[in-house]
Amino acid sequence: MKRSIIMLAAAAALTGCNQGGESNSTNAAAAKPAKPRHPTYCFFKDAETRSWSASAGRDGLVTVKGKGHVKDPRYRAQLGESEVAGTKATLWLTIGENRGYASPDNWWDVSLSVPGSASVTNVAVMCGKKTVAELKIRR
Repeated sequence: MKRSIIMLAAAAALTGCNQGGESNSTNAAAAKPAKPRHPTYCFFKDAETRSWSASAGRDGLVTVKGKGHVKDPRYRAQLGESEVAGTKATLWLTIGENRGYASPDNWWDVSLSVPGSASVTNVAVMCGKKTVAELKIRR
């Protein structure tokens, strides 16, 4: 009994200490979320993307559609990440594993409804660091 009381008191004393001697400003900086990392490599040539369009639905969200060509049927084109900043949305075209059937002539239809895009009027479709399409939204 005496031993458990001593252990409990020691644990309580250690809990009150500032761990590692770090200042509160350092802890606050560490709590900030890291800037998202976007794909930096483009798997597509200019002729391997086409038919880009963007429109706002009844709910106000923007849907982006297009096509991407992947020569190897083990992979498929897809729209992965999206980022909204004010009235501009940015999406990244990438490839993913194909677990089903191949697409006709290896052209894949891709589409993405961008979350939080009710105020978006411009969309940029990126492939790595290259801009594939700049689209305007009619509201």
